[in-house]
Amino acid sequence: MDDRPKNLRSMLAHAKDLSELMLDFSYASLYFNAPDMAIEIEHLENEMSELVSEMRAVCVLAERSPKNAKSMSSVLQIISAIERIGNNAVDISRIVTNRLGIPPELLEHLASAEEVCLRVEVSESSDLANRTIESLELPVMSGTRISAVRREREWITEVEDDLALIPGDVLILVGALDGVERLCALAGIPALEHPPKVEHDTPDMSRAVDVLVEMKDVSGIAVDLAYSALATGDKVLAAEVHHLENRLDDMRESLELWVLQAAKSIEDTAELRGLLHLATAAEDIGDQANQMVWAVEKGELHPILEIAIGDSVDVTVRYPVREGSRVDESTLAELELNVEPGFVVLAIRRNTRYIYRPRGSIKLMAEDEIIAVGPKEGREVFSALLGWELVRDKETSEEELVPVE
Repeated sequence: MDDRPKNLRSMLAHAKDLSELMLDFSYASLYFNAPDMAIEIEHLENEMSELVSEMRAVCVLAERSPKNAKSMSSVLQIISAIERIGNNAVDISRIVTNRLGIPPELLEHLASAEEVCLRVEVSESSDLANRTIESLELPVMSGTRISAVRREREWITEVEDDLALIPGDVLILVGALDGVERLCALAGIPALEHPPKVEHDTPDMSRAVDVLVEMKDVSGIAVDLAYSALATGDKVLAAEVHHLENRLDDMRESLELWVLQAAKSIEDTAELRGLLHLATAAEDIGDQANQMVWAVEKGELHPILEIAIGDSVDVTVRYPVREGSRVDESTLAELELNVEPGFVVLAIRRNTRYIYRPRGSIKLMAEDEIIAVGPKEGREVFSALLGWELVRDKETSEEELVPVE
């Protein structure tokens, strides 16, 4: 791939974005029961494998002294963890390609996700063909954005506004589920079918799905917090990742016990296989998040990691709520932070406990710490809503929150 990053810092940032895209796409392939999406993930896996191979080679050549070898080993460990997260995304997608089965209750939960991934191939007759990204105005027209473009065997992951789409391009888009139908019409393809709501007669299936949904959410939060810990060197966040990994272990054991008991009374066990397959992937994603923060906990974090994670497309921030700010005493639903400035709240630290994946009815309070992920260019707006000005030191590039008068 000609436009693949050539230095370790850029390659690490690219690998992070690629692994997150693969995870989002794998869950979308489940929701739409779309084998073509699942197959696309395998193309992304090939891109990831080549990238990982190049990063390992750079690491081996970069540090030859014993003094620096130890810190570089933490980079190799994180590269392996990112690769494994991508491999887990492939495993999730194989639930579709291998027809393992998945409970409809789980699909209903996936429908409530704030964003989904979509695969669209540009045809000759499409309104997308022979037009630049900027001229399409996809965020306005359909509430979606292009995360990556596959042109024959090459991947374009740094999508610029002046990129002209041509027939045969495969677009990977991310956006609200409501905008999927509008995008399909714009692309000239049939609307994707949403899974029907089905009443399930399996004993306590809803309880098992609740556990699995929590595993999916917790594993995703663990990865987000791990990247944030790497970017900031925050040992408190690293310890929280370790706590979440332990919770995932407990939940998987609970789910396995339920499956063994439920199998006695179920004729068709296909959906149980899908449950176990997804639970295994979610638990291992948590394990890899825990592997990533090991160097943070031990104080052996290589400087390149903080820089690289900060260079990725989306960033994870941890900002406190200032008393009297715009968000103080407001609910998440009222604020619509996911719309402007485009940040999704992963967790709220209130006193000594965390509220994970908070719902829209949660009211923010002064001294809450907000952990959120969003576009790096939106950090100033986001911090201002919380009552802070983000000031960057020109010499050291370090950032500091200064109270807004």
